[in-house]
Amino acid sequence: MGATLVLCKPDAVERGLVGEILGRFERKGLRIAAARLLRIDADLAARHYAEHVERPFYPELRDFIGRSPTLALVLEGPEETYAIVRTLMGPTNPAAAPPGTIRGDFGLEVTENLVHGSDSEAAAAREIALFFGDLDV
Repeated sequence: MGATLVLCKPDAVERGLVGEILGRFERKGLRIAAARLLRIDADLAARHYAEHVERPFYPELRDFIGRSPTLALVLEGPEETYAIVRTLMGPTNPAAAPPGTIRGDFGLEVTENLVHGSDSEAAAAREIALFFGDLDV
């Protein structure tokens, strides 16, 4: 069994798309193992986006991810669940995301692209621990 972290980012919550996004994952056969609505503070943003902290776009990224609530999820499924999630999400740039993907159907801009999904099994383990370290998932 595999598990991965998914974030329904502030734009997804603000636009009322969380139900649609969750439905796509569930219809694919993935199971919600944990969910938490939270506001990501500067400290959690820095730990989550550690590889981007020194990049020029980081302040905008930090401000966006913390501007309103995010729904953090642990999704479970077969091995390489992270890859299934990333396929359903589509490419980061909504203009390049094919129809039928979350970003292709609902995304408007690169900086506000609705969802985050771990990009490997190692990243999933690290990110799940960041957001759900107090739970046994």
